[in-house]
Amino acid sequence: MSTGTGTGWAQLRQQARSLETQTESLFHTYSQYAAVPNIPPKPSEDERQTESKIQDILEKREALVAQLSRLLDSEATLTASALKQNNLSRHREVLQEHRRELVRLRATLNDTRNRAHLLTNVRSDIDAYRSSNPEAAEAEYMLDERSRVDNSHNMVDSVLSQAYAVNESFGLQRETLASINRRITGAASQVPGLNSLIGRISAKKRRDGIIMGSFIAFCFLMFLYFM
Repeated sequence: MSTGTGTGWAQLRQQARSLETQTESLFHTYSQYAAVPNIPPKPSEDERQTESKIQDILEKREALVAQLSRLLDSEATLTASALKQNNLSRHREVLQEHRRELVRLRATLNDTRNRAHLLTNVRSDIDAYRSSNPEAAEAEYMLDERSRVDNSHNMVDSVLSQAYAVNESFGLQRETLASINRRITGAASQVPGLNSLIGRISAKKRRDGIIMGSFIAFCFLMFLYFM
């Protein structure tokens, strides 16, 4: 009796886990219907079939949970009752979570469908109004064009303001550099012999440059001579 009961419990639990996996897969498929670009005003045949499959699986799982509960109550021993009771509670919790998820997904689909249908009706009313009132439609078009032109002007003004700010910043930097140059020049003129030292250094650089250039020219002429 105990062996048969254990075998029946394992088989029922395996069926329950398999149906839980199927339910999650169908939930993924069912949730995709709310993400389509143009959701139809009424559920499609595939959507209805997916929801029907979820309902059927939930009912099968409800029956399996009831069977597991009766099987657990009929056991003669209490050796594994605590573990099995935890397993049974877990299956019940998952079943309730999936029932709530179905309700949530169904409400999401209905809200998305109603919102899309409302927007479609609003667009249809606007188009109908424009068709019956061409003057009002033309005036609205001119207002839209005026708004776009104003936005373009605002963008140009913003770009010009940034350009003026950058130009002003460059001017300030130029004045700062000129001021620093004047200070350096003034400080150099106040140090005795500094200008003379700078002149000697410049003259030495020019002399070294002449010597180096003459040496390179001489080497080049010698190279041409011995070729």
